[in-house]
Amino acid sequence: MRPPADDALDHALMAAVGKHDGGAFARLVERHYGWALGFTDRMLGTRPEAEDLVQTAFLRVWQGAARWEPKAKFSTWLYRVLHNLCMDQFRARAAAASEPLDDALAERLADETPGSEERVSGQQRAAQVRAALAGLPVRQRAALVLCYYEELSQAEAAALLGVSEGALESLLSRGRATLRKWLRDDLQ
Repeated sequence: MRPPADDALDHALMAAVGKHDGGAFARLVERHYGWALGFTDRMLGTRPEAEDLVQTAFLRVWQGAARWEPKAKFSTWLYRVLHNLCMDQFRARAAAASEPLDDALAERLADETPGSEERVSGQQRAAQVRAALAGLPVRQRAALVLCYYEELSQAEAAALLGVSEGALESLLSRGRATLRKWLRDDLQ
């Protein structure tokens, strides 16, 4: 899911949110919550953490709206906030030596009631892809999520990650190659 395209509306809403307009904030959240949750869920791999992180991001929007300057699209700014929060979450996971992401996914899938064989197969394949994606280095994962799931242009993704387009292409290439290898090995 991509962010909505109406930058002028987002700028007007942010100006209103900066004046503590709750209605404008609700409208801004409504416009951006879906894609923000999708991006964060793909980055973190767990829906509850993603939901918490997106709420934190929107809390930061509320708190920082008066200082926000429309130098870029609101969605680009929010992507950056979400990306930074994801990086903080990864550092916290590493520091706490928390449960690996693939184990959490396996647990979640084991708890689901299986439907048809096709559905189970699809869930298993999705879990394999998510686990493989989660196993990538964070910068490669972010590049792949931004370009393929969020459908940002390479220029937009590179700007968000603070790298050149050439460096982004390198991240994408290495990430795709690793995913192909891991997924091919899983299928054999």
